[in-house]
Amino acid sequence: MRNKTALVTGAASGIGLAIGDALARLNYTVWISDSQFESAERAALNLREQGFDVHAVKLDVSSQTDIDNVVATLEAAGGYADVLINNAGIQHVAKLEDFPVDRWRLLTEILLIGPAMLSRALLPMMRRHNFGRIINIGSIHSLVASPHKSAYVAAKHGLLGFSKVVALETAEQNITINTICPSYVKTPLVEQQIASQAKVHGISEEDVVNKIMLEPMPKKSFIEMDELSGAVNYLISDAARNMTGQELVLDGGWTIK
Repeated sequence: MRNKTALVTGAASGIGLAIGDALARLNYTVWISDSQFESAERAALNLREQGFDVHAVKLDVSSQTDIDNVVATLEAAGGYADVLINNAGIQHVAKLEDFPVDRWRLLTEILLIGPAMLSRALLPMMRRHNFGRIINIGSIHSLVASPHKSAYVAAKHGLLGFSKVVALETAEQNITINTICPSYVKTPLVEQQIASQAKVHGISEEDVVNKIMLEPMPKKSFIEMDELSGAVNYLISDAARNMTGQELVLDGGWTIK
């Protein structure tokens, strides 16, 4: 019996690392991937020292060369890609007319095109073994919009449409694709957003948290890492074998109003 294999993108820190850690504790062989290989290797080493089967690989999801190299690495390691977690992300906050063109394109490359091309590359392995679980880490902004986030909102909305198409294309096999849509999670990326939004809106960082980020949420709470890893655990389980092309929303009631 082999351990199932999971590839997690953007996994050197934050949400990706938390999910990678949780999968390792479920006895998955986990590939921690990140555009910063040294950071990925440090994260993987820490988990290996705890006795888990974890490896690091360089992966900039906007680079087709990196994607091809990851496929070759997984093929050499046995040819399995049971679970793919599309988590890598960046953010930029600005009004559209002030949004740098290159930055707008880069967000789309990382948040939408990267997951699509990585899924495309790994689907042959999943089809070969008649098993695959693709989980996109979307956002509340896959469902709603906020000002000054045109690239992020467009890409995260696009991720849902992409997932629905792949769900239809893989329906004849034991392969699913779903998107977890959390509201704000306290990560380094969100910490940067707090500072950026304070500057854009001319308000304090405390007001950004209370009057912008948490204001739409009836529960007034950041989403915790254990909620995300728990959602992943469900989606990779046999109980979710017929859940595909769907959004799993963790938003503290944001979208029910």
